[in-house]
Amino acid sequence: MGLSFFNFFSSDIGIDLGTANTLIYIKGKGIVVNEPSIIALEDNSEKVVAVGSEARQMLGRTHQGISTIRPLKDGVIADFEATEIMIREMIKAANVNRMMIGKILVCVPSGITEVEKRAVRDSAERAGAREVELVAEAMASAIGVGLQIDEPVGNMIVDIGGGTSEIAVISLNGIVNHTSIRIGGDEMNLAIIQFFKKNFNLLIGEKTAEDIKCNIGSATTLEEEKKAEVKGRDLIDGIPKTIEISSAEIREALDDSIQSIVEAVKLSLERTPPELASDILDRGIILTGGGALLNNLDVRLREETSMAIHVADDPLTCVARGCGKILDEPEKYDKVLLKQRRSV
Repeated sequence: MGLSFFNFFSSDIGIDLGTANTLIYIKGKGIVVNEPSIIALEDNSEKVVAVGSEARQMLGRTHQGISTIRPLKDGVIADFEATEIMIREMIKAANVNRMMIGKILVCVPSGITEVEKRAVRDSAERAGAREVELVAEAMASAIGVGLQIDEPVGNMIVDIGGGTSEIAVISLNGIVNHTSIRIGGDEMNLAIIQFFKKNFNLLIGEKTAEDIKCNIGSATTLEEEKKAEVKGRDLIDGIPKTIEISSAEIREALDDSIQSIVEAVKLSLERTPPELASDILDRGIILTGGGALLNNLDVRLREETSMAIHVADDPLTCVARGCGKILDEPEKYDKVLLKQRRSV
């Protein structure tokens, strides 16, 4: 009686724990949190100063007493304690009483190791979960897009996140093959920072690099090239200065990262069984994740693979929406969950 009463009032939560952004889905309410995966803490007391967007504003602008931390790197937990604090704070921001958390479903990269899975489970349990389930990001993404994953038909998803790019071929509720490369939005930001150092002796911050990528970055030639002013610190004389940059130069900076993603997609197609490959030829490849928003990435992939490329509607929320569907219909999607290996 007590348990069913608790189940009635408890909240099941889906978390897309991304390197760049964390989204929280609450069963019955939808996506209630969509924030950058950044936390600002006081150094001596571990007191939380800010989480998400507020903490992102502080990147590169804090004094010695405050650290801004990105607890995830390359799609996996790099800082265990900060991840736990961040999950707890974001659940609090979603107005969920810690005592009333039921199941937490967390999305993880397909290439995650058993040790990394354990770290994710522990973080979610410490944040208050009574039960923790894991699902592969690519699978959640496919469900979020609305693909019929339970049919004997091949679907290909390319999910480009902040830390990883996940490429998966899905059929009959399972991943037939997956390629996970640790290249995503963060790697592109880093490439832009290096480009400015090398070509202009200008030091720019991570936040500036991301803004440049979003505003004028592209994967192929644009119909109308754009320009932007960039402010940074001159590495030779140490004073701040402004330079003008074109979208063509940023494209050059991003080219290696984009080519790595293209090669990974080609490799995945090579590994796909012929029957499923013909399905993908008919249906095309679906792009999800924040990286799908990069200008003309779909055009570049179309040119390189000769396949139809579809950018999902609202690619940033596909994984979280998939989490929601899994929580809403647990029996239907039970087979897609990653089962825990029993340690002997």
